[in-house]
Amino acid sequence: MSETPAPSEPIENLPSPAPVPSALTENPPSPEAEVPRRPINVYEHPWPVRFCHWLNTVSLFILSASGLRIFLAFPSFGPKVPQKTLIHIPPALTLGGWLAGGLRWHLTFGWIYVATGLAYIAYEIFSGNFRQILFVPRDIPGVWPMVRHYFFFGRKPPETETYNPLQKLAYTSAILLGVLSVLTGMVLFNPVQFSFLAALMGGFHWARVWHFGILCALVLFVIGHLVMVILHGWNNFLSMLSGWKRDPQRLG
Repeated sequence: MSETPAPSEPIENLPSPAPVPSALTENPPSPEAEVPRRPINVYEHPWPVRFCHWLNTVSLFILSASGLRIFLAFPSFGPKVPQKTLIHIPPALTLGGWLAGGLRWHLTFGWIYVATGLAYIAYEIFSGNFRQILFVPRDIPGVWPMVRHYFFFGRKPPETETYNPLQKLAYTSAILLGVLSVLTGMVLFNPVQFSFLAALMGGFHWARVWHFGILCALVLFVIGHLVMVILHGWNNFLSMLSGWKRDPQRLG
């Protein structure tokens, strides 16, 4: 005789299912969150810009050292008699060994400096790349926030362009200083042929003052430029070698 099957357990007496964690119901995982973001590489510095940058760097270094050697022949801005040494410059910071040697170095790399500068300006104009670095009136309001960020540890403004307003001001000023260094140098090289320029500068002696002051300003620019490269990371230095910049913050 077969056994009678036991009656099934009522539905209300069945154990309730385990609760679903709230983290899964409130914030379900996104499929995009599981895929790592691919790095962004941007071709930021074309080869003409890099070529002119490094050639001008070498030229500026040699011009500065040979110019200091020339200055040592008469280290003053006042009258020659009596001669007073205004600034004592260690010979180790100079190039050329003596006055004629300094002049040779200075004139040779002066022409390279001029040719490189003209090539750079021509490329910036004809390629339209100058819009990235040219400081214009609309950039004025953005200068102080960047100064506050760099020097007073303020909040960093969002990056929307390749160069921020403070960088644009620095690069535009550097180009103008380069032009003025050539003009004052022309007066010192031949004050008779360029007497009209000498008159605009206040005379030959004042042209020497302006030329030396421009050198000091360019040295300060180079120091500030190096500090900014260090603060912004190794990526910026490598981009000036290869042209490619990895993960620019303005595109992050």
